[in-house]
Amino acid sequence: MTKYWVGVASYDHIQKGMDGNFCQVCHGKSIPLKRMKKGDWMVYYSPKVAFSGKEPLRAFTAIGEVVDEEVYPFQMTPDFIPFRRNMVFLPNTSFLPIKEVLEELSFITDKSKYGYQFRFGHFEIPQEDFLLIHREMMN
Repeated sequence: MTKYWVGVASYDHIQKGMDGNFCQVCHGKSIPLKRMKKGDWMVYYSPKVAFSGKEPLRAFTAIGEVVDEEVYPFQMTPDFIPFRRNMVFLPNTSFLPIKEVLEELSFITDKSKYGYQFRFGHFEIPQEDFLLIHREMMN
């Protein structure tokens, strides 16, 4: 059965994943990636533009499909070896500001504190919420 996920990362980090056809979440932890299976879908939410910056973005910024079952380490620096999964991202998606769909998303129960849910970094969402985000990002 296909599952639908949200991953949270700054947009500059998501761009690296789109360029390399991989996903990485929760500062490179493997456990969240192991929850996903081939054929699952993930939408990325970016609270800000750049990891080291302060410019807010607060938008869904990419959609991808998990393409295999492998979770693998990747050495980025001598002392940072995060885990990744292979993913194919949909081309030609538009950013979707959270405020445009906030009232319709069932996975956010307290709309006044919507940012709380994203603090988990990676979580499953209902198919209906994924389809809403997908539809809006493809427009």
